Amino acid sequence: MRPRWAIVAGRAPPQRPELSFTDRRGAGSTGRHPGRLTPLIVRKDPMSRIVQKYGGSSVADAESIKRVARKIARAKQRGDAVTVVISAMGDTTDELMDLAYQVSPQPQTRELDMLLTTGERQSAALLAMALNDLGVKARSYTGSQAGVITTERHGDARIVTITPGRIEKSLAQGNVTIVAGFQGVSQDTKDVTTLGRGASDTTAIALAAVLGAKYCEIYTDVDGVFTADPRIVPTAKRIPEITYEEMMEMAAAGTKVLHLRAVEYARREGIAVHVRSSFSDNPGTWVKGHADIAKGNQMEEAMITGIASDASEAKITVVGVPDEVGRAARTFDVMAAAEINIDMIVQNVSAVSTGRTDISFTLPMSDGQRAVQALNAVKDEIGFEELLYDDQIGKVSVIGIGMRTHPGVTAAFFDALAANDINIDMISTSEIRISVIVEAPKLATAVQAAHTTFGLDTNGEAVVYAGTGR
Repeated sequence: MRPRWAIVAGRAPPQRPELSFTDRRGAGSTGRHPGRLTPLIVRKDPMSRIVQKYGGSSVADAESIKRVARKIARAKQRGDAVTVVISAMGDTTDELMDLAYQVSPQPQTRELDMLLTTGERQSAALLAMALNDLGVKARSYTGSQAGVITTERHGDARIVTITPGRIEKSLAQGNVTIVAGFQGVSQDTKDVTTLGRGASDTTAIALAAVLGAKYCEIYTDVDGVFTADPRIVPTAKRIPEITYEEMMEMAAAGTKVLHLRAVEYARREGIAVHVRSSFSDNPGTWVKGHADIAKGNQMEEAMITGIASDASEAKITVVGVPDEVGRAARTFDVMAAAEINIDMIVQNVSAVSTGRTDISFTLPMSDGQRAVQALNAVKDEIGFEELLYDDQIGKVSVIGIGMRTHPGVTAAFFDALAANDINIDMISTSEIRISVIVEAPKLATAVQAAHTTFGLDTNGEAVVYAGTGR
């Protein structure tokens, strides 16, 4: 997914374009001209600009909002021009979702977006009130008021462009500008849209790019990115610096500290990301390009950076698929039409006696029943025998750029699982990642075993201040 940049005043773009953030792919849009944009000029202000994002656990109640306001006020006092992206308070989004399903068993996605975006609007307004009480001028904006223009797909829209005129004006007036995360407005329908759970990170990175911020701070309830989920492995250690590539693999594999699309945008635009806790002043983790990572006295890459885990996936096995050209393709055409993302795929060798094979794949548990219904609707067309559904699985991933030059990682990982009587159901790999599917009850043991095997344990105990890891 490559962005196109509008040229400023006819000049060739410099090394770091002073231009608007834009994603022209327009994924999910069915409008006549998805991704057609109006060029924007983004001023590069000599004043230092930063973007901060605060997760729901950081603003869970009134006292937490006041604490965050004091942190923002200190940044403003340092002379920075501060833009804040904020999530809904605590579990507000989940509570609104539950309320929607109490009212309607199948709420319309448009109305669901209208409802869910109110959570971030509440926290943005409350934070502005707290800052103004501290003597810091602050203005809050919805996603649409901030110029976040998206595709029209409700629940998982993509940012097409940002027109930051009101944000620029507010910053020029000396305000802290507060933007409700996770939301925007469709360029075609003009309806309110949401960007998917956790996508306030993406809002923050996109704003950092379009505003020319020197970096983006992501505040959460842990002291950075750790070698494993601190709730599963208390001996996990903080990673001071991590590459975009490793962070993308960890996010895709289940680490919820950063949203995957946010890391993709940060890498593409060269935005350094500082992941920190809003509950402490500890140094956190920097996410940067490989060339920007300080190696110190370490001459070689660490073999393994971290262990990621994900308990939110399910597995579908399509049993008895005719081993003929196009049958597997049709299976995944159905998933694509239902807008369901597939993670791992395994196809067995077909049986000589029947000419049939089994295809297994993993997908988000939240999409499981919808996927089963979509496949059953085309059972006769594809010709499979039955579907098996299993949501009692967990994914464990070993990640590290050093895997490129260190043989034996797979053997050590699998030996650790075998020593703990853990069976491997599915396997998937990339150049810097090995992922396996195991039984859900053994997920924590698998993570702990891998973490110890690769020497990632530390004597200190990682802290999750608010208990959610975001």
